[in-house]
Amino acid sequence: MLLDKNAQDALAQAISEQEARTDAEMVTVLARQADDYRYVTVMWAALLSLLVPAILLFLPVWLTPFEALLLQWGVLLGLAVLFRFKPIQLRLVPRRLQQARAAGLARQAFLQQGLHRTKGATGVLIFVSEAEHYVEILADQGIAQHVPDSEWQSMVDDFIAHLKRGDVAKGFQECVAACGDKLAAHVPATEHKNELPNHLVIL
Repeated sequence: MLLDKNAQDALAQAISEQEARTDAEMVTVLARQADDYRYVTVMWAALLSLLVPAILLFLPVWLTPFEALLLQWGVLLGLAVLFRFKPIQLRLVPRRLQQARAAGLARQAFLQQGLHRTKGATGVLIFVSEAEHYVEILADQGIAQHVPDSEWQSMVDDFIAHLKRGDVAKGFQECVAACGDKLAAHVPATEHKNELPNHLVIL
């Protein structure tokens, strides 16, 4: 479990306190991993298994074509299983692909959590994908017209630093506080509302 119940409760309380200062609606989403990347690991296993016949040419062994084929299949299956281990898997997946999958999941979460349906279009999503060390802050039009995307970047960078150290809870707490300060300055509270849940959504 990435955040225990106490950490999740503390985060929900922090969101409630910050939302009291602004008309914005903040939602936090944490994904363990944006994709299983199975097709990537199988591709690598398949490519490496194709080297088996070439390697056999340089080894002092003699195998029948059927035995060589069985060995090749065994290498394919063995590597496919080995490459499923997370530390190995993520080294095989291009960083650009990891970010694309995480960004896509962030946008999907934005819609699924109803952030595009808030009064005044004031939804703000803090999205984190732990395995990819990916953080993104997405704001609906009512917020984006006051706060450009570039102003979120320092908060994202700070959160990523916490994420790489494994301190997800502290990253969320500091990001929520920083977002609250920014939103209170640009979109201060004019009414009391709580349209969306404050608890952490775990995918």
